[in-house]
Amino acid sequence: MDFDMPDDDDQRRLAVREWLADHPDPTNADLHAGGYIVPHWPEPYGRNADPMHQLIIDEELKRAGVTRTTVATNAIGVGWAAPTIHLAGSDWQKERFLDPIFTGEEVWCQLFSEPDSGSDLASLSTRAIRDGDEYVINGAKIWSSGAHHAQFGILIARTDLDVPKHKGISYFILPMDLPGIELSPIVDMTTAYSFNQTFFDNVRLPAKYLVGEEGDGWRLAKVTLANERVSLSSAGSMWGTGPSADHLLDLVRATGGVSDPIERQRFAQLHIESEVLRLGRLRTLSARLRGKTPGAEASIQKIMGDEHGQHVMELAKHVAGPHGMIDGSGPEGALPTGSQTGATEVNFPRGEGHYPTVDPIWHYGFLFAPALTVGGGTFAVQRNIVAEQVLGLPRDINVEQGMTWSESRRSRD
Repeated sequence: MDFDMPDDDDQRRLAVREWLADHPDPTNADLHAGGYIVPHWPEPYGRNADPMHQLIIDEELKRAGVTRTTVATNAIGVGWAAPTIHLAGSDWQKERFLDPIFTGEEVWCQLFSEPDSGSDLASLSTRAIRDGDEYVINGAKIWSSGAHHAQFGILIARTDLDVPKHKGISYFILPMDLPGIELSPIVDMTTAYSFNQTFFDNVRLPAKYLVGEEGDGWRLAKVTLANERVSLSSAGSMWGTGPSADHLLDLVRATGGVSDPIERQRFAQLHIESEVLRLGRLRTLSARLRGKTPGAEASIQKIMGDEHGQHVMELAKHVAGPHGMIDGSGPEGALPTGSQTGATEVNFPRGEGHYPTVDPIWHYGFLFAPALTVGGGTFAVQRNIVAEQVLGLPRDINVEQGMTWSESRRSRD
């Protein structure tokens, strides 16, 4: 694609500006009705925007100071749940869930990882056993981000114990207020309560919440995970929740720049990483808009993006000097509006904890940065994907080859 942005009088720009003139302070509902939450989606949800058109929309919204808050506050719903429902959901599921996701009326969480599965997600043991028109769910999930204030979750569970582990998994939409669901807070070293362990005790889920066919859950989970990796690597900083390399570079320039040649090289390298990631995102965007599901390129982008995010936070702490050892410290200077979490404590109705007051965001980001290479598939898993799918290296020996899930569990005991 051509990376040069169109002129200021491009008709696509003028159309966005005209819409903004009619909606000077648009709500999430307005943005969704205009097709601006997911502009690359087909109508009626988006505007069938090609890659350049989407970039123009992003640029014009940013210029007008308009933030698509749904994309940030309901990232799991918009970026992960919605594409999977749109791909494989029933007509009822699409009609019931997609619009409230894009308007932000209903917040979603992800219920994939399990305490005993580790990186081998396909070995999951949470079960969903069919009982008439319902599934009875028992088991536990972990690292359920935002589950304490989510109305729905995307859940993968085992519906068949007597087939190989990848084939006995099904994909569900789960209302989070069903009887038998219990959340246990996980507070990380940033002091934030954003994760949960989620327990299911004979949770009865109507069969209409099954997405796609029974047993097709692993394929759909891979669709979700590919979109998750694209989403998590998209900001090149803290998964879209904090300042970027550009913010740090702007602060350094505003406070006099850097004269030491070695220090200058570190900042130059940060800029190079950021630009490579930007071009990579455009390449991924082009592929997605051609109808291709994200593949190994999503893993490459996530590897680079996660390490880049850590580099940003490490260099920010370095710039702060000895002051950087103090809680709440960061580089001098004000961040652009919207890049900080703010100083207001946010409580959620389904949890006892809260997100802490963090101002500036740099200290929080530094403490959070180690999580970047773990969430959404660890750095090691991503490198295995690249090794196998891009470099053509042989897969690890599968000692459970040919076993059913039940047989593989017995072999471990």
